[in-house]
Amino acid sequence: LQSPIKPPGFLYLSVLVTFAACNAPPVPLDDILIEKTFVPEQCARAVQVGDYVRYHYIGTFPDGKKFDSSYDRGTTYNVFVGKKQLIQGMDKALVGMCVNERSLVKIPPQLAYGKQGYGTIIPPDAILHFDVLLLDVWNPDDGVQTNTYHTPPVCSRKVEVSDFVRYHYNGTLLDGTLFDSSHTRMRTYDTYVGIGWLIAGMDQGLLGMCVGERRIITMPPSLGYGENGDGSDIPGQASLVFDVVLLDLHNPRDGITVTNQQVPESCTRTSVAGDFVRYHYNGSLLDGTFFDSSYSRNRTYDTYVGQGYVIAGMDEGLIGVCVGEKRTITIPPHLAYGEEGTGSKIPGSAVLVFDVHIIDFHNPADSTVVTVTSKPEECDVHTKKGDFVKYHYNASLMDGTPIDSTYNYGKTYNIVLGANQVVPGMEDGLMDMCVGEKRHLVIPPHLGYGERGVTGEVPGSAVLVFDIELVEMEEGLPEGYMFIWNEDVSPDLFAEMDKNEDKVVEPSEFTDYILQQVNDGKGRLAPGFDPYRIIDNMFSNQDRDGDGKITEAEFKLKADESAAHDEL
Repeated sequence: LQSPIKPPGFLYLSVLVTFAACNAPPVPLDDILIEKTFVPEQCARAVQVGDYVRYHYIGTFPDGKKFDSSYDRGTTYNVFVGKKQLIQGMDKALVGMCVNERSLVKIPPQLAYGKQGYGTIIPPDAILHFDVLLLDVWNPDDGVQTNTYHTPPVCSRKVEVSDFVRYHYNGTLLDGTLFDSSHTRMRTYDTYVGIGWLIAGMDQGLLGMCVGERRIITMPPSLGYGENGDGSDIPGQASLVFDVVLLDLHNPRDGITVTNQQVPESCTRTSVAGDFVRYHYNGSLLDGTFFDSSYSRNRTYDTYVGQGYVIAGMDEGLIGVCVGEKRTITIPPHLAYGEEGTGSKIPGSAVLVFDVHIIDFHNPADSTVVTVTSKPEECDVHTKKGDFVKYHYNASLMDGTPIDSTYNYGKTYNIVLGANQVVPGMEDGLMDMCVGEKRHLVIPPHLGYGERGVTGEVPGSAVLVFDIELVEMEEGLPEGYMFIWNEDVSPDLFAEMDKNEDKVVEPSEFTDYILQQVNDGKGRLAPGFDPYRIIDNMFSNQDRDGDGKITEAEFKLKADESAAHDEL
């Protein structure tokens, strides 16, 4: 090729240009004249001899008559500069131009087609004017150029060959023409790096990037789409510019990583597979995009660990934790939600980051843990089932959140042991205790308030912590008895009850008699219960026919009963 007007596929003008149109004597030119009509603010690179350029032009004679135009053909003129593939004046004019620069170039005939002209199109000794717009420049020796314009404050890992990345990009030609953007599709581009899934320039340009980094990747066509382009938006021999932000990075060989551990000073137990864990978390993508939080629901996430109830990476990351521990668990997608993600919140192939705070955990096989913190020197009488006890307590969750305290009310909590008046774990903790003793109890939820908890006070499946002090105890009655005699029973018991001697005992006579025996120290009612309810129950058991009175035939002592009753 010797001229910009002779590209492959050039369509010669159908109308002959006559020499008469150019008979006016031109102004003599010794050299080319260049008038820069537009100069871009920035010029990263100027054309040098040996570079390959893509440009548009309009060719006219001095009178303004057009003889050729690349615009009319709908394609740029592509050529090496300084290798005699152009007329001499154009070869000279292109050197030093910048991309997007526009110049009006006047070329004398001796640097154009001289005395020969060019067929019927260019007459002899014609001065030629070219309106040139440079769109692209590259050199066969060029490689990928990267320019990082934002670096994240922390970069724990950089892209390596065989890593899988998720990134957004805007793709433009060197003149700024946009040809593609992941942003417009509202979806990242997800791919392996360095194994041939990308054009070579992008494969190279992504290496060494950090998550959150932004860089410009510029590549020559030999590392892009080559001589033919992509067939639609990218022309052949085009340099490509990608503005990239890296959002995610992992390798198929990755396991979970645990960082930022904050372990409490006291850690007597760590979680194992099969434990039930309650924890709070904030979930985000690797670029910091938030997708979920238990805090926003004001409720812990509760689950068994090591049994497949949660994603595999979380199952693994929750093993070996202490109550109160905080840790960051980073989970690659093959241990999370995989290639599909979850839809709107978690994209496919996304690395997940969980900031976790362990609130408590237990095992279904756990029993109440009783630790004696203080014991009086004299401790001969110990609590047992049926005893009436009075105690103080401070109650909290495992993370220290207070629940309740008897000290706030200025009075003890009073129960009968074995009467199901408190949770089973507290029953266990109060057994075999002496007055003045203090204990620390850890009660698993199946011995506490279970999966439901107590609305507004105790979360479901919560481990409870009680610090208790036994203040007072009253010995209970033998099992199965609600009333016992402290001395021998009168042989005339029925007659003594029948005050009005009408051969029947009325409820009032029965109640008065029992209360009198208790007051005189001759008998005892089971402590901790309503005495009138006990006496009513005793009366009902003696009133065999349910007519509201007891006859002498109905009346029997407990020792005389073939079946046990909580009565006389």
